[in-house]
Amino acid sequence: MPHLMNNYSRLPLAFTHGQGSHIHDEQGRAYLDALAGIAVNTLGHNHPRLTAALAEQVGRLIHTSNLYRVREQEVLSDRLAAISGMAEVFFCNSGCEANEAAIKLARLYGHQRGIESPAIIVMEKAFHGRTMATLSATGNRKVQAGFEPLVAGFVRVPFDDLPAIEQVAANNPNVVAVLFEPIQGEGGINLAHNDYMRALRRICDEKQWLFMVDEVQCGLGRTGVWFAHQHAAIKPDVMTLAKGLGSGVPIGACLAAGRAAGVFQPGNHGSTFGGNPLACVAALTTIDVIEHDGLMDRAAQLGANIRAGFQERLEGVAGVVDIRGDGLMIGIELDRPCGDLVKQAIDAGLLINVTADKVVRLLPPLVFTDAEAKQLVDILAPLIRKFLGA
Repeated sequence: MPHLMNNYSRLPLAFTHGQGSHIHDEQGRAYLDALAGIAVNTLGHNHPRLTAALAEQVGRLIHTSNLYRVREQEVLSDRLAAISGMAEVFFCNSGCEANEAAIKLARLYGHQRGIESPAIIVMEKAFHGRTMATLSATGNRKVQAGFEPLVAGFVRVPFDDLPAIEQVAANNPNVVAVLFEPIQGEGGINLAHNDYMRALRRICDEKQWLFMVDEVQCGLGRTGVWFAHQHAAIKPDVMTLAKGLGSGVPIGACLAAGRAAGVFQPGNHGSTFGGNPLACVAALTTIDVIEHDGLMDRAAQLGANIRAGFQERLEGVAGVVDIRGDGLMIGIELDRPCGDLVKQAIDAGLLINVTADKVVRLLPPLVFTDAEAKQLVDILAPLIRKFLGA
């Protein structure tokens, strides 16, 4: 047996190669990948522009460290600022690191305002990572259990509940920021209403709080716009990215604007690997392909088609609670735990995921085709009907 820590319940599959939205296991069997490495493989597998750019960069330079200027990092920061309207970027290696940076930035911002014990409002069912601070910000007791004492300084409220925010605003003078996901991925593909996000932006302005959005799973074109909060025509003070940013190469980013810009100074935060040339080239290429190939518009169209397909095929089926999502971020909620569907889908040549126990989560790569979208519905809808006894 491999000398690996036993911290994953891995499925009995190992993959050797992939092409586009398909991936092959060690026995040579092909699978339709409707999970994309959990929203990571934006461009699918073996995308020619990405593999060529990475090979070329590996032949030049992989890593130098942030003791020196990194030209690729500078170019990527400018590109991210251009598509987001943000002012500053800190690069790291993952979503939890990006959120850790956001939490530290919010606390430093609070101390600079003279608040001795800064607090951050976070949401029920949220997921922000597994470091101690991001684990504490996460709204899932299952992943927190056994790691107490948790990090203090978080005030939890129900998701998409404006009166709960207003109540905290009226009663807690230590709050300095709100951290939330426009679409909760791990929490079950729960969407924040645009009116809620706009009201939250207004309250943050009135209270001089930082408005911090976690776009780790829902960002980078997945919902038909660059970042999911843009559906509400607002701009955050802090935004975190990772997952799909590098199409499989580890990279995360914490972006700042407005009152959050300029908070971090030399020595406040750092990363050895963050923003190295290879990761930045992966991100730049990903952004270029999304833009050049019109993948955001495709994500919006395909997502609507997939949801419509499931609504038609599952209409009237007892046990289907909801079919929801935005773009290529789709959840099918059932009335019972449905983890068994993952193995059943594998047997049928399809990779999916179940989150929050009862929600089938679909996160196809942005290069999904119309035929693959139809194939996804054709495979999965009968499996769900059979699972529910329909």
